[in-house]
Amino acid sequence: MNGLNGRLRILSASAAMSLLLMAAPQALAETPKDTLVEAFAIDDIITMDPGEAFELSTAEMTSNTYSLLVRLDPNDTTKVVGDLAESWNVSDDGLTYTFKLKPDMKFASGNPITAEDVAYSFERAVKLDKSPAFILTQFGLNGDNVTEKAKAADASTFVFTVDQPYAPSFVLNCLTATVASVVDKQLVLEHAKPMTPNAEYKYDTDFGNDWLKTGYAGSGAFKLREWRANEVVVLERNDNFYGEPAKLARVIYRHMKESSGQRLALEAGDIDVARNLDPGDLEAVAKNADLATTSAAKGTVYYISLNQKNATLAKPEVREALKYLVDYDAIGATLIKGIGEIHQSFLPKGVLGALDENPYTFDVAKAKELLAKAGLADGFTVTIDVRNTQPVSGIAESFQQTVGQAGVKLEIIPGDGKQTLTKYRARNHDMYIGQWGMDYFDPNSNAETFTANPDNSDEGKNKTLAWRNAWDVPELTEKTKAALLEKDSEKRAGMYKELQQAVLKDGPFIIIHQQTEVAGLRGNVKDFKLGPSFDTNYVSTISKE
Repeated sequence: MNGLNGRLRILSASAAMSLLLMAAPQALAETPKDTLVEAFAIDDIITMDPGEAFELSTAEMTSNTYSLLVRLDPNDTTKVVGDLAESWNVSDDGLTYTFKLKPDMKFASGNPITAEDVAYSFERAVKLDKSPAFILTQFGLNGDNVTEKAKAADASTFVFTVDQPYAPSFVLNCLTATVASVVDKQLVLEHAKPMTPNAEYKYDTDFGNDWLKTGYAGSGAFKLREWRANEVVVLERNDNFYGEPAKLARVIYRHMKESSGQRLALEAGDIDVARNLDPGDLEAVAKNADLATTSAAKGTVYYISLNQKNATLAKPEVREALKYLVDYDAIGATLIKGIGEIHQSFLPKGVLGALDENPYTFDVAKAKELLAKAGLADGFTVTIDVRNTQPVSGIAESFQQTVGQAGVKLEIIPGDGKQTLTKYRARNHDMYIGQWGMDYFDPNSNAETFTANPDNSDEGKNKTLAWRNAWDVPELTEKTKAALLEKDSEKRAGMYKELQQAVLKDGPFIIIHQQTEVAGLRGNVKDFKLGPSFDTNYVSTISKE
């Protein structure tokens, strides 16, 4: 062991990294002092392009490698703070937002950061029209008007014009989302591929999308060195960063899914941080004098969704029955002990209008009564797609057992994050267990996805969770829009409570719990802090003794 440690200190950064990634947990390899190694389930990563990325793990990577105009203040989620923007103001009519950029900033490439880069980033996100584009297009942007609505007035001034006088806090919160990340226009254009316009895609370029799936064109505290699917993400310090330099030279995320494997690797010193500990392993880490734990309440909810394309699941009595067939108490006491809290509404605690009510309990008799009313007294057969990580696998197995008590035969279809998400986004599932983290800290972030579905056709552009589950709700869609424009906070909170009650009563979502994110740490890791959202887990302030 000592010999290996000595060799690690003199190896090149690249060789040291390779040795770390190949080492098995039993190798007892201490990590280099300038490198943080995190074990993290990253099989949900599909792309690293911030104009396309819409996965929880990816958002953590992009938040550390790309810059935004503004960011959520992790110490006060009611506020945003400037990132690239030094200052901003809103016109008297509430339609025009003018941002003044900080001077003398550079991308990791060395290219200067200008308002033209910001404008191009908005343009490419809107024209690519990938899953997260709606966060920007909801302000009236489209491929035809984006260059006029999001433009550079000069090199240091970006002007953003919205279509309605929204609450400024809502607009600014949306600009903290990954899709608003600023890319290096010059670098992206160098890697853009020509396209042949067609009925579905009318532009003659891919806006660098193919390259950015694994490439990098940002200006964050770290730069992306490498992503290998289901293996590793490597971040390296960006020496051109305009802010406080990162304390570590690199951060390595090793893909490890099993909680027990993460705990053993942490105890052995092969990793510095374990990110997916289940309750038992978390307790063991907490008792180890060489290790430490940390946690943070997260704006993330876990839910089971029911595809309304399935005629059986589309019956309201079936939707309600299944809500009575979750053993919430058992799940809370075992599977999510210390890592979550039973919470049955789509708005997490701490968000404006969050409903703190858990009306459903495990009640087989009630569920059977509802199934009989639906003409399914003998039950039915259905499948559920499940990412094979905890706690969702455990929740699926618990649900399989409890629905069985009412005659429902549930087949679990396991897969990695990319497989299950791709199937879910194509609306090809029966049931699915998912987690939804807020894209921005405003109640609309969750309301819009759970209660709005402007076009329920397979060609629908707003691919919300309601759309993914073919829940056609024009009335709720209109109520969601109205809540977005309400200026009075108390009235707005009341509107979101009504929307949550509608989902509780009749929605195709069985919301189970709100996440408490946890991590186990080696004792020499300093200033590791989990943020309130999945994209506020910053690594630039972390150091090692």
